[in-house]
Amino acid sequence: MKEPQQSLGLRTLEDISSIILHSHNLQDTLDNIVTLVARRMGSDVCSIYLLEKDGETLTLKATKGLSKTSVNRVAMKVHEGLTGLAIETRAMVMTDNAPSHPRYKYFKEAKEESFLSFLGLPLFEHKAPIGVIVVQTRESRTFSDDVISVLRTITFQIGSIIHTGRLLDSIQHKERERAWFENELAKVRSGNGVEGEAAPRPGIAKRVAAAKTMAGTAVSPGFSRGKIYILDRFNDKVIKLAKVGTPHEEQHKYDQALEKAKIQTIYMEKRVSETLSADDAAIFHTHLMILEDRSFSAKVADLIEQGTGATRAVHDVVQHYVQAFSAMEDPYLRERSADMEDIGRRVIDAIEGNDSSEVKLKEKRVLVADEIFPSNLAMLDPGKILGIVTEKGNAYSHAAIMAKSLGIPAVLGVQGVMAAANVKDEIIVDGTSGHIYLNPDASIKKEYVRLEHEYAGRMKELEGLRDLPAVTTDGAVITLSANIGLISDVKVANLHGAEGVGLYRTEFPYMARSAFPGRDEQAVIYRKILEGFPGQTVNIRSLDIGGDKGLSYFPYPQEDNPFLGWRSIRVSLERQDIFKEQLAGILLAAHAGNPTVMFPLISSLDEIRQIREILTTVRNELLREGHDVPGYIPFGIMIEVPAAVQIINFLIQEVDYVSIGTNDLIQYTLAADRNNASVRQYYDPYHPAILHSIKRVADAANKAGKKVSVCGEMASDPLCALLLAGMGIREFSLSAPSIPVVKQALRSNSMESCRRLARAALACRNSADMSRCLAAARKKMIL
Repeated sequence: MKEPQQSLGLRTLEDISSIILHSHNLQDTLDNIVTLVARRMGSDVCSIYLLEKDGETLTLKATKGLSKTSVNRVAMKVHEGLTGLAIETRAMVMTDNAPSHPRYKYFKEAKEESFLSFLGLPLFEHKAPIGVIVVQTRESRTFSDDVISVLRTITFQIGSIIHTGRLLDSIQHKERERAWFENELAKVRSGNGVEGEAAPRPGIAKRVAAAKTMAGTAVSPGFSRGKIYILDRFNDKVIKLAKVGTPHEEQHKYDQALEKAKIQTIYMEKRVSETLSADDAAIFHTHLMILEDRSFSAKVADLIEQGTGATRAVHDVVQHYVQAFSAMEDPYLRERSADMEDIGRRVIDAIEGNDSSEVKLKEKRVLVADEIFPSNLAMLDPGKILGIVTEKGNAYSHAAIMAKSLGIPAVLGVQGVMAAANVKDEIIVDGTSGHIYLNPDASIKKEYVRLEHEYAGRMKELEGLRDLPAVTTDGAVITLSANIGLISDVKVANLHGAEGVGLYRTEFPYMARSAFPGRDEQAVIYRKILEGFPGQTVNIRSLDIGGDKGLSYFPYPQEDNPFLGWRSIRVSLERQDIFKEQLAGILLAAHAGNPTVMFPLISSLDEIRQIREILTTVRNELLREGHDVPGYIPFGIMIEVPAAVQIINFLIQEVDYVSIGTNDLIQYTLAADRNNASVRQYYDPYHPAILHSIKRVADAANKAGKKVSVCGEMASDPLCALLLAGMGIREFSLSAPSIPVVKQALRSNSMESCRRLARAALACRNSADMSRCLAAARKKMIL
């Protein structure tokens, strides 16, 4: 049974993204796309024709419904046929009786004489036509404006896919060519060459040494090009070849090395603190705590006493810690194993007399390494680092966090890069898409020069908006605040024109330490955040641990579903000792700026009243101790669970403001874990239940005269921001780099158009209706 036209839309776009991940090459991708679109459109045929390099010939490259033998055989000039007409006019071509059209051209190989209806849309890449997507049906049919609009949206994505696919296919072809040549050289060297064959011409090896593309995780956006500097990882041979003396001699070597490592760590902490921020440098304070930890040294001493050399003893103890961290489910905590390896490497270097601080870049280079530790970035001049590529690591690693803070394009987790890279190689790092290119040819270099210029131009254009307000064309004012988690984020937020902080995630300072920070230590951090936004509101969220965020030093109960378990405010209310320390830290720092305090995962009035009592108790205790703390701090809650939506009229009376956390609200309302790929299709920000929940909260807050904001990922999408504004939201908190894009959309549209969009979206009853609504909005509104 054919899937109805109405199912085409957001799900189709999601499925096309999935197709890209599971296709092996461009041909696979095209075959899968035509099959998908034909099914979703309920059409008998979907075909893709691509323009050849001559710019004059269209060739059938993929089809669902026409004869498969016609692929790569059916070709026409752009002045021939209905398909050619779409390219020639750069516009849609549609008819319900194709054979009667004066431009109809019959191809015997395609066997398309039985199809009456024809809809052709040109495919573009950077405004240049590259092909046509064609939909045909046996019965006479006029395609609706909604269907055309949705299909047009899909063509934008397909155009980009084809461009990238051709680029990657070209690279693969060059790799096969290089492999063939290397094989032929091997034959010649071994004397197995075919008699009479000409020997390879001098210089050909250099020409066929082709570009190699590899992919990883994009962790810091931007583009960089340059020569490679390979940062050698610690070699295990050092451990095997280490000389072993008596236990007394080995213990003495360890003690001296430990002191040297401590001094080096203090130096790195100071250097990073001056270069970036104290919060970025906090990791080295953690390193220092581990180096000073008696149990760590005791384990090393036990092994030395048993006859193990100091070098081997440190290695074995570190690996014990590494294995423990690596077994943790939380990805952030798993990455702490890299910190342990970093510590171990520095101690062993000190034992063996290797000075790891000697690494210096004489010229600007792209760092390539098995893994980059925080100490690597601390000891190198960031001005000499063009980009970063590693074989290990992900977005949670400190190398990723520091690279983003330094504005260095970075791609981590590129498997096989150490074996493939050479110091003489040139490399392109695309920190936006997560791709790297080794020894790129002229066409790839040219393409990335263009992308760099486009990226720089776009950033310059958006930079001009930094100091302008987010005001719609008819005068409605929207506040755009930043989501932050580190002190280094303050600089990034201000750089992008944030009007304060809508969500400060306080759990990051907890994660960077080996024990709960006390009130004074927390107050120092909060003061720095507040001082970074003079005169602006900083909304501090209380500790939100549990679910997917854990602390290595804090035991959690074993739960089948931690997202529905002991997490967030539930932990705070049960462990009031931890909660009170945090509230005290916030109050002690309050005079440094304009703080508000917000509590996550609220589901009842009782929780709010209990929080208020605890906050009052903490304030009174501080006053009795002689501290100067404010008499009142604005108090808000996050709306993240359906229960809070249902009783919002009660909750709003108890607080100063509410903030809608759309990430959790979506997953709890739709019973779809946002981290589970198996139910990704159910995690839908535009589901009617989600939009009506947001509208209900916005209406209740506005009626009560209280502020309401949105601080989830929904706010980062320009169209979604316009929709939310139309629903009554006047403040968004989003990732700082998204602020200029959203601001530009708000300044380019009227509030009345936002309200029309909201009315249309709220009238939708299912995903198909919503797909048509959003496609029409993308066509009409300025994004």
